[in-house]
Amino acid sequence: MKNNNGWIIKILIHLGLIVLASILFAASFPNLLFKNGLPFLAWFAYIPILIVIRNNNLPACIGWGAIYGYTAYALFNYWLGAFHPAAWVITYTIYFVYLAVVFTLLKLAEILFQKRAYIVQWLIWLAYEYLCSLGFLGYTYGITGYSQWQMTALIQIASITGVWGVSALVTFPSFWLAEAINQHNGRLIKIGNALTAFFNKEKLSAIIWAVALCASLVFGIINIKDFSSYPQAQIALIQHNTDPWEADRAPVQWLITEAYRKDLRNLIRLSDEALALSPQPDLIVWPETAFIPRIYWHATYRDDPNSWPLVRELLVYLYEKETPFLIGNDDGRKEPAINPNADEKFRVDYNAALYFENGINTQLYRKIHLVPFTEHFPYKKQFPWIYNALKKADTHFWEKGDELTVFSGPGFSFSTPICFEDTFGYLARNFVRKGADVFINLSNDAWSASLPAQYQHLSIAVFRAVENFRPMVRATTSGQTCAIDPSGRVIAEAPPFTETILNVSIPLVTGTTIYTLYGDYLGIFFTFMAVILLLFGAVWYTIRIRRSDSQSLDNKAAFPFNKKSKEGTR
Repeated sequence: MKNNNGWIIKILIHLGLIVLASILFAASFPNLLFKNGLPFLAWFAYIPILIVIRNNNLPACIGWGAIYGYTAYALFNYWLGAFHPAAWVITYTIYFVYLAVVFTLLKLAEILFQKRAYIVQWLIWLAYEYLCSLGFLGYTYGITGYSQWQMTALIQIASITGVWGVSALVTFPSFWLAEAINQHNGRLIKIGNALTAFFNKEKLSAIIWAVALCASLVFGIINIKDFSSYPQAQIALIQHNTDPWEADRAPVQWLITEAYRKDLRNLIRLSDEALALSPQPDLIVWPETAFIPRIYWHATYRDDPNSWPLVRELLVYLYEKETPFLIGNDDGRKEPAINPNADEKFRVDYNAALYFENGINTQLYRKIHLVPFTEHFPYKKQFPWIYNALKKADTHFWEKGDELTVFSGPGFSFSTPICFEDTFGYLARNFVRKGADVFINLSNDAWSASLPAQYQHLSIAVFRAVENFRPMVRATTSGQTCAIDPSGRVIAEAPPFTETILNVSIPLVTGTTIYTLYGDYLGIFFTFMAVILLLFGAVWYTIRIRRSDSQSLDNKAAFPFNKKSKEGTR
């Protein structure tokens, strides 16, 4: 009975540590209680999971990793269920698997390396964060560095390293301190003595980290600029506080049309108010899919008597305005080569940003990096049952764009990462390399009905400005509509969940950062080092085991008689 109770107590302690780690992780980012998050928590958020890994065998670590992945993201991205219940299941399951693998690798690092396993574990964690941003399943929410989005001096190093340098600085204390605690048998009693003893053994890594942190802060303080003397662009951002897709849920067509008409009238009214402001804006920006009827489709084919009058009303309004408009819209086209289905009128849809000058659409950008499962699923042939299930769940799929458009605007050039796209560093970097002076993000996070969701999105977008030393403005349906200067400071912000206008002046700057030139080289380096060290550790561990077995055999050969047999011969 006593042994059984000990086993249960151990399980409960480790479960408590996993829950604690999940809370620390989620609370580091914008959350329900603290809209900006508690960034200082990120500096030691991973200590509990490393204690759990030290005190469990490899199979148990797989299970604890799965529980942590699910729990941490359930707390952090709780708002995904507002989009669709499947979003909960898909995202949390992905991190259920991811963290099970990561915990396995962290435990292997501990087994393979007798000394300084914590450094290898740190590199594994950084590699995991980088790999999470890649490919079809790429998802950057939860990368540790993003928790520091308001630490302006610290995040300036992103212009050199991307977010990966910030993550490296912030995560290292967790791994160093966890190793000190683990070498003290996980006890917090006299922890000061344990830290002192560990520092005496591992002072070099601690000093290197401290020097890197101080250098980063000094660089950041020097690098933050006053942009008041720079040339300015004046942009009016419209926040009409409506979920554009809500109208589609109306039970009959005339109610859908009326909802679209109401949205259009609100957008026009807010735009007229913006045009009456002083200083007058150089550009008016409407959010992602702010106007739902497909402008090109209905203006060209006119096959829908309900939608064409709305499109015509919009085009007449735009024709009368000298100020250009940037509008988020579904760019529907007949493209038989992509969609040969005649019943669907060969229609192909792109999530797009359309640039209008005197009512004429002169330039456009089609979203390139689509949201997995909800906007894009490229594996229809391989997994038709998943594709059909997603379609039945009323998922709106888009076709991927293929051009990194740089718009020629009124006195400045700009590019338009659409919604989710401003969470990816590679895409913003490529826009700047093609000549973009400004990022204009068009987003719709209204479906989440969540302030933390909107601030989590904003916290990631800040890094795109810093990485490339370019200003960003964000026009959103319900928040966070704002302007970000090239140093990553939010210089103007509209109140969330309100119908409003934000007329902002942003500095036009020049210059190229190391990140813009070389991209995610540091994330690649961390991944490469983690793989090489794990392979080296596995080889060296195998050699050690064979040597140990060989020595054991030699000892048996030298002393063939055990004590009992010797006594028998006497």
